Amino acid sequence: MQAVEVLRQTVREHDRTPANVGYSAWIFITTVLMAVLLIYVWSHIHMTELEYQIARELSSKEQYSEEQAKLKVELATLKSPQRIEIIAREKLQMTYPGREQVILLK
Repeated sequence: MQAVEVLRQTVREHDRTPANVGYSAWIFITTVLMAVLLIYVWSHIHMTELEYQIARELSSKEQYSEEQAKLKVELATLKSPQRIEIIAREKLQMTYPGREQVILLK
């Protein structure tokens, strides 16, 4: 009888070991899959954030280009010889020199 009981205990222990190993393997596989899934989701979220940042930067670039074009037009207007002549005559009361005021140097 004792031999039969020892054999039964050995069989029970033997039956428990593969079940524990199978359960551990299942937990390990699940953990690995969860880690891979988390890395995938993180990379997708990071990529989406970068896309939004690129869109913002392109928008800023467009605004700066428009502002630069406006400033170039304004600069050309301010440097215009006609505008400078009008300011010289009206605000500074300047006139062209007469013949007697011109001295030629040789």
